[in-house]
Amino acid sequence: MAAVCGGLLGAASAQGIFTCTDSRGKKITSDRPIPECLDREQKELNASGTVKRSMGPVLTAQEASEQELRDKKAAEERTRINDERRRNRAMLLRYKDQAAHDAERASALTQVDAVIQTANKRMEELAQQRKALDSELEFYKNDPSKAPAHLRRRVNEFEENLVAQQRFIANQQLEKKRVNDRFDEELARLKPLWAGTVK
Repeated sequence: MAAVCGGLLGAASAQGIFTCTDSRGKKITSDRPIPECLDREQKELNASGTVKRSMGPVLTAQEASEQELRDKKAAEERTRINDERRRNRAMLLRYKDQAAHDAERASALTQVDAVIQTANKRMEELAQQRKALDSELEFYKNDPSKAPAHLRRRVNEFEENLVAQQRFIANQQLEKKRVNDRFDEELARLKPLWAGTVK
């Protein structure tokens, strides 16, 4: 506080007049910042008597810290709003109407469906492999432990492939849900933009 006060008091201006009303309601005028008004607003006037600038009260360290935090939050909010507006403009450029948005959703889902279809064909191939293995294992159904090592190895590989393929298909189904969720979220944001209710 002492440093701030000293800085203000040392900032005398030969061209300006400082004026304020102190805590007792007394109007004070000076050719430099007024010590009695460091806790309140004071104005610097031009020679013509018009206001050159207003000076806020000198803040304590805690007040300055609180003000800095408020300013930081306000700046972050302004940045968030500006980013949101940029995203909105980009979305409007990409999707001029719901038909364009629906078309892109359909295209994205078609790509996932194509992957799932290929995976299902692989499942059909595995089903045929399972039949062939079961046919060979028929000779050892009473005691599977007597099956040759190479056959047991093929069974284990088959089981691993089957589990991996099932997991892959499940993940693709989740991907379809993620795609739909993303487009649903976009659509909820786009509708008011298309209607012009959001800038």
